[in-house]
Amino acid sequence: MRVGHGYDVHRLDEGRELILGGVKIEYEKGLLGHSDADVLLHAVCDALLGAAALGDIGLLFPDSDEKYRDADSMVLLGKTVNHLKTNGFKPVNIDCTVICQAPKLRPFIDTMRANIARVCGLDISLVSVKATTEEGLGFTGSGEGIAAHAVVLIENT
Repeated sequence: MRVGHGYDVHRLDEGRELILGGVKIEYEKGLLGHSDADVLLHAVCDALLGAAALGDIGLLFPDSDEKYRDADSMVLLGKTVNHLKTNGFKPVNIDCTVICQAPKLRPFIDTMRANIARVCGLDISLVSVKATTEEGLGFTGSGEGIAAHAVVLIENT
């Protein structure tokens, strides 16, 4: 068994879609990034890769490579899980926290969990997604961006 932690942050910007956990959320701003900027899935990818000591999302899917421009992070998560399998690992459970002042994420959490569970080959009971604010403090509290943490457990196959 191995434990991994992932963290990601993206700036909120007008003219972008807000996608978190593979869910398109109607909001006045979206996350800025080379791909779809799904900060939650990027944190999960980094946690999985870190647990297996296989680098990070930037190494596997570099933003210098145009084939990843506007990439669907659900696809990137699937490729990450396949990369782990190729190297003899599989996810056991995933726990995530999204940090943002707005929008409220509770209506979308169960779909996010289901999306992550499906792609990772896990039962939904093994995937947790939580959301919190920072009470108006920092870049997430001021609405400048959204951050996410993920902790995963993986095992040898």
